[in-house]
Amino acid sequence: MRFEDVELGDELPVEHPDTSLPKIEQWCEAADQHFARFVDHEAAKAEGLPGALVPGIMSQGFLLAMIHRWAPGCTVHKIDTVFRGPLVIETELTITGAVTDTDDETRMAEIDLTIATEEGRTGVIGTALVSFAG
Repeated sequence: MRFEDVELGDELPVEHPDTSLPKIEQWCEAADQHFARFVDHEAAKAEGLPGALVPGIMSQGFLLAMIHRWAPGCTVHKIDTVFRGPLVIETELTITGAVTDTDDETRMAEIDLTIATEEGRTGVIGTALVSFAG
């Protein structure tokens, strides 16, 4: 993907990340995030949560991975997210993104990002600032 290929309004391919318990456990082990609220539904419910949660930083990783699959070789200079509600593991999440601004001088694009639950509730919104080589 080159900057010249990017147009205002372009939509990134929709993704549905793996939120299975084994994948979350693997991530938590690698990230040294040993909290029951991420891997045990009953423990999370005891904390007043709807179930075991996808860690917030993992959801940011989902967004970054989507951007890099869309534009391999790009550089993400900034990602800013707002967590609007819990994302429960073992549910289908839908990740979307759209180009909302481009700057010819800096060869950068701004991308609006969203993670929604299977019920259609928005759990995470954000923006990323991305540059392109060449």
